[in-house]
Amino acid sequence: MKKMIAWFCLLLSCSQTLPAQEQQAVHNEPTPWPSSPEDESELYTMEGYRLFRYRSPTPKQHAQAIMVSTQQLVTLLKQTPTPILLDVQPLTWKSGFFIEKEPRLHIPGSHWLPNVGQGELEEAWADYFLRYLQDLSRGRQDYPIVIYCTADCWMSWNAVKRAAQWGYSHLYWYRDGSDGWQEAGLETAKGKPEKFTP
Repeated sequence: MKKMIAWFCLLLSCSQTLPAQEQQAVHNEPTPWPSSPEDESELYTMEGYRLFRYRSPTPKQHAQAIMVSTQQLVTLLKQTPTPILLDVQPLTWKSGFFIEKEPRLHIPGSHWLPNVGQGELEEAWADYFLRYLQDLSRGRQDYPIVIYCTADCWMSWNAVKRAAQWGYSHLYWYRDGSDGWQEAGLETAKGKPEKFTP
C-alpha cells in the first residue's frame, strides 16, 4: 500500500512540473478538429456565377465593372450620356405574374429586371435580360450601364458578370444598392417590373 501511495505522489509531482500545454495533453482526451467549413467552390457554377446564399457579404470590387459609391453614382447620373440604371432585385414569378409582397423602392429612373441575377439562368430569363440590355442601350455595347439590387446582394454581382460575358464593356456595379441610396436620404421611386414574357 505504501508503494502505491509513493508511486501516486511521484506521478502527481511529475505532472505538476510539466508545462500547462503538456498537462492538458496528459489529462484531457484529444479534441477533434472542428468540422470543415462549407466548400466555397460549391457556391459557384463552373463559369463563376454565385449559386446560393445570394444575400451575404459581397466582394469589394468586380473584375468586369467599376464599383461606385453612392456619391460617385450621384455624380455619374449627371453626366452625358446618362447611364442606364438596372435594378435586378429578385421577385417571385408565379402563374404568369410577379408577386410583390411589399413595394420595391429603388433609384428613380431605374428599369427593374427581376431574377436576371440568378446563378443559373433559364433561357426565358436570359432572353428577357438580353432583350432589355439591347433595347435600352440601343444596341450599343459600350453604353454606360449601372447594375444594382440591395446591399450584400450577389444577384447584382452575377448580373454584371453576365452582361460582361455578352460583350457589354462599360459597366458599373453599385454594391450598396437601394439600401445605400436610402441610407443617404436620397429620393426613391416605387419600382415596377419590366414586362416578362416566358
